[in-house]
Amino acid sequence: MRIILLGPPGAGKGTQSERIVERFGIPQLSTGDMLRAAVAAGTPVGLEAKAIMEQGGLVPDTVVVGIVADRIEEPDAKRGFILDGFPRTVQQAEALDRMLAKKGIALSTVVELKVDEEALVGRIAKRAEETAAKGLPVRKDDTPEVFKTRFDAYRRQTAPLSDHYAKAGMLETIDGMKPIDTVTQDLFALLERHAETAAS
Repeated sequence: MRIILLGPPGAGKGTQSERIVERFGIPQLSTGDMLRAAVAAGTPVGLEAKAIMEQGGLVPDTVVVGIVADRIEEPDAKRGFILDGFPRTVQQAEALDRMLAKKGIALSTVVELKVDEEALVGRIAKRAEETAAKGLPVRKDDTPEVFKTRFDAYRRQTAPLSDHYAKAGMLETIDGMKPIDTVTQDLFALLERHAETAAS
């Protein structure tokens, strides 16, 4: 089962990814982690990424796709994977599509956690208040202002991915505003369906 999980900051992708990993026994592939691992391992793509990062540049899509391509060849990803934090743009999605097609691999599904922006901002503000009330430091990301900025960036860059995958007939949506356990149940039901289809 090969899944891409989409959704804005605060939608609960991290929590749900952990539960999918536990339930289906497939790894969660974070581009940040993969990039660091490739650099540490000194792979050809990792060395290229390291040289770019040392000059303060942004790692180009071709390099990131190369790192994903290497990672999905590893034994633990043979049964499937969850892509987390990638693709972020339509260009990255197209590069990923080409790479997977070359390997003869197809995505099982792309799931978007749909959330209400106003309600999310309220949720984040409440979390910040509760954290402060306990005398604990509030995460920078947990201030409504910072959160709004991140949400705007998501809407501009990443939201068009929904259209990309919807046109490809791959997009499925889940209501991310429901209680966490209900979202998990909805997600599992959807993924079980794909697992059965793949097995038949």
